[in-house]
Amino acid sequence: MVEFEAVKAFSDGITNINRSNNQPPLMEIINLMKTYQTPAGEIYALRGVNLSFYPGEFVAVVGKSGAGKSTLVNLITGIDNLTSGEIYFQGEAIHTLTEEEKTQWRGKNLGVVFQFFQLLPNLNLADNIKIAMDLQHTFLPSERRERALELLDLVGIREHASKIPAKISGGQQQRVAIARALANDPPMIVADEPTGNLDSHTTAEIFDLFASLTKRGKTALIVTHDRGIEKWATRIIEIADGMVYGK
Repeated sequence: MVEFEAVKAFSDGITNINRSNNQPPLMEIINLMKTYQTPAGEIYALRGVNLSFYPGEFVAVVGKSGAGKSTLVNLITGIDNLTSGEIYFQGEAIHTLTEEEKTQWRGKNLGVVFQFFQLLPNLNLADNIKIAMDLQHTFLPSERRERALELLDLVGIREHASKIPAKISGGQQQRVAIARALANDPPMIVADEPTGNLDSHTTAEIFDLFASLTKRGKTALIVTHDRGIEKWATRIIEIADGMVYGK
């Protein structure tokens, strides 16, 4: 188990150093707006959101269903298009990229984890991770399998490398999904309800794992309904009615 206070001190230290030295954030969101047109009129999913994320942070985004949490994740990851506003990642204007450019950027810079794992059922666990490197052409082909095994070791299930997803538990499948998200060594991990289908014990293990990744310098942005994440997160952001409370 990763000790929360130790991780918090490490992450807060990085954040404070970055801000005090006026170093740019890893990701910066400026006046982000997202609206949808419906027969009943225009609906605001996000209203003028401003956020910055720094290396080593474990940021939790909480709020009720329909508050705008998943919309925020979809815009940050480039899965959906914003209505207005700006998104910068390491100084690059992500909101100006084409769809193809966003796909390439996302594959190399973000590790995305979903609630329903989305592992390929006919591939073993090692190959589920290796394929992420194959698609992005990262690492030498001769190095990819060994890296996949090292990532499975990092998440604690290397001994299951040759199994297909159906032969392991839900919590173990989520560990594989996290390992896959790390395959291309992205600086930021974004997870949308990664523990929504897991029991409380397994949820704690997954949050421990994310905390350990931030201790290694990764930035973790986790969307969740689980208020228990406050034990692990270094910063809590609440969304209500498309607006952000807590910076």
